[in-house]
This record gives sequence, C-alpha cells and structure tokens, in this order.
Amino acid sequence: MKKTADEKPKSKVALLLIDVINAFDFEDSEGLARAATAATPQIRALARRARAAEVPVVYVNDNFGQWRSDFKSTIAGCTRPEARGREVSAALAPEPDDYFVLKPGHSGFFCTALELLLDELEIETLIVAGFATDICVLHTAMDAHMRQYRVLVPADTAGSNTEERTRWALLHLRETSAAETPTSAEIDLAALRAREVG
Repeated sequence: MKKTADEKPKSKVALLLIDVINAFDFEDSEGLARAATAATPQIRALARRARAAEVPVVYVNDNFGQWRSDFKSTIAGCTRPEARGREVSAALAPEPDDYFVLKPGHSGFFCTALELLLDELEIETLIVAGFATDICVLHTAMDAHMRQYRVLVPADTAGSNTEERTRWALLHLRETSAAETPTSAEIDLAALRAREVG
C-alpha cells in the first residue's frame, strides 16, 4: 500500500544516496564513472533492502548548476542517450515514496533543506552512499557527524576517480568523523532500525 506524503516512516535510520543521478559529463570523469558503475549493483540492492525495511531513502543530488531545474529534469538529463552516466542513473532511479533534496555544493547540508527533512523524520543514523567518496560523500558525512548523527559509509557503495582516493576518504572518515565503513551486505537494516526505534 502506497504511503501518503504526510506519513512518516517509523525509523530513526535513513539511507542518503549522494549524486547517484549523474551524467558524469564533466572533465576527467572517466575514472569516477567506472567506479560508479562498479558500485551500482550494491547501491541498488541496499536501496531495495532499505525500502523493504521501511528505512527512508533520500536522494541528495547536485543540481549541476541548473538553477531552473528540478529533480525530474535532473533524472531526464542524466539518462539521455548520450550521457555517460545514463545506465547508472537509470539503475538507481528513485521510487515514488523516496525523498529528494537538490544541493548546490559538495555537502548535502549546505544551503539545502536536508537537515529540516531529517529532523521531520526524526532520523538519528545516516547510511551515506554514492559519489564521489572523496568529495561530496566525504563533505556530507563530515557535516552529518558535526550534527551528531551516527554515520555509516558502506565501503562497496563508494567510488572516486581512483581507488586510492576512495580508500583515503574512507580512512579519513573513520579517523576524523567516527564513521563506520562496513560493506553494504554487513549492514543489517532491520536490526539497526529496531535498535534505533527501540
């Protein structure tokens, strides 16, 4: 049964998908596009499990400087036939009950309504997946830590221009922001949700 817009999920855990709707049409994006393609099956599976566990899925996506755009237009632009990221974007497209926030910069919290949304949903733990791990995921996860959220960044849902940059970002998040970096399969969403709610 489809939820109404005003129904809040009974979960204090949310999955943030950072810039997974992406054309990868900027300079030197080849490495990131390859990493995103490799991470897509794990992100897709994690999002499906989150929805099944009634954990809210929040798309936090760059507006790519398109100030007259909206999220539907962003999806359309990133899935056009000539877009390098069309297959990733199509595979990770949102479901009707998902949430979305467009961001103008690296962090999902900078000049967006993300914090207001998470407060409304009474979220305490964030699972942060997406691209690029060393830029937008890093800044979003660090800002989440500063706001007292528990942060998990699944290592197999991460991707940067190089594997070295991804490893560095995950290590940096563990050392500076108390982030946990398990694989997505190691995250027991039902148990995590039950613990947070309980």
